[in-house]
Amino acid sequence: MDEPVKRPSVDPLDKLSRLTRQASVIRSKGLNDRQFTAVSAGLGLALAAGVVLAAGPWDSGQRKAERDWAAARSRTGGVHHEPGAPSGPEPAPSAPAVLAPLSSVVDNAAPDARDAPDGAAAALRATLGPLLKAPALGTVRTAVVIDTATGERLYGQGADTPMTPASTVKIATAVAALSALGPDHRIATTVQASPDSRSIALVGGGDPTLDKAALRALAADTARTLKDRGVKTVRLTYDTSRYSGPARHPIGPNENIAPVSALMTDEGRLDSTDSGPAPRSDDPAGDAARSFGELLDDAGIATRSGPVPGRPAAKSRPVAEHLSTPISALVERALTNSDNDIAEALARQTALAAGERADFDGGRRAVTAQLKKLHLPLKGANFADGSGLNRKDKVTAGLLAGLLARAADPDHPELRPVLTGLPVAGFSGTLSGRYTQKSAGTGLIRAKTGTLTGVNTLAGTVVDRQGRLLAFAFLASGTTSPSEAQSSLDALATSLAARTR
Repeated sequence: MDEPVKRPSVDPLDKLSRLTRQASVIRSKGLNDRQFTAVSAGLGLALAAGVVLAAGPWDSGQRKAERDWAAARSRTGGVHHEPGAPSGPEPAPSAPAVLAPLSSVVDNAAPDARDAPDGAAAALRATLGPLLKAPALGTVRTAVVIDTATGERLYGQGADTPMTPASTVKIATAVAALSALGPDHRIATTVQASPDSRSIALVGGGDPTLDKAALRALAADTARTLKDRGVKTVRLTYDTSRYSGPARHPIGPNENIAPVSALMTDEGRLDSTDSGPAPRSDDPAGDAARSFGELLDDAGIATRSGPVPGRPAAKSRPVAEHLSTPISALVERALTNSDNDIAEALARQTALAAGERADFDGGRRAVTAQLKKLHLPLKGANFADGSGLNRKDKVTAGLLAGLLARAADPDHPELRPVLTGLPVAGFSGTLSGRYTQKSAGTGLIRAKTGTLTGVNTLAGTVVDRQGRLLAFAFLASGTTSPSEAQSSLDALATSLAARTR
């Protein structure tokens, strides 16, 4: 299972002041204009992170344009990750070039492979090679680095070897969902009333972030309509038919994920937490319906008995509706906090958009099909779930880095929330405790983490000292110490930010 990630004991304003002083002495080191610009751009990312973190309050997403997301109650989930972690700055934009199909790139780490024109591949071999030999990275380790402006692979070791990705598979889930649904799509939870309004159904659309406030608003709107029709007593059912197949994840009952249902509130949590592991309901749909029934009673509409499973009566019409925050915001939240419940919902929503059954198998087929449309290297890939909890998930380092490069492609602005949702090193989400104020990567690296027993992964973006936005993926298996493996992965990412050529 994923290891706990603690919040760092670091003052964001102290980080900001240190970075400001660092920027002030750049010129004194004798850097030329190009180097100064590149380094300053990188420091700008860190400064932006500090400014936003200090300013608060956070809108639980990285983009202020999501007005509804800013107004929504922040509920997070995931596997052993920090609750209520703030978001970070947006990444530096990629150069205005169209990426070539990523399946056709060259492995520049191979002895007989050509070098990049600026010597980047040779420099990366010299930088990453020794770090990849760290014993903490276990028995198998793979790596890929891509220049997002050109789509060219600058480095690869075992680039096409399928590996268990753990939570970094959420990157694939997010790309597929945004591609299939669009960033503005919202998931609807509705209340349907029969023609005589004597029977109503709470219909789940698959929004795991539905909360008590949303249920209360649905109950109030429903009660208002029913009272206008002279109805004070109803029969209540609840409909979860939008999703099919087994609700329980193959890992079984687990505090890291609730049964996957089209109807639930607060991700099926039974305590007051809003992130990380928690006791989970065995019947999240039933719990949500019972809560809705109580709220209806409070609003003056009595239910004849407890709610029962069932579809809306024939010719029922909607009387109330609640829309989730946009898919773009759900993606950001899923990536920043490694939220398993949202990730599984995104996979099922992708399946529905593709005309597949909304279950684990349908999600696998739909995600694979969407990524194929984006011309990504899928050989050996298997998306057994959307969250990465399933060890049958398999991806390559080439695919993960390619997904991030595609998200940076100006021709695919709909995928940009994948980049804005990545945790910021030392500041937000699952990277808030992995980098210190002395780390060269703090504020400069954005990456998705992945941890299962014996598996540690890291995939994200970083701006190097030439001002290039690089996408990287590092995967390791056979690890024995999660903390040491994470430190080795962090060193690999940091080396990209600190590389001098």
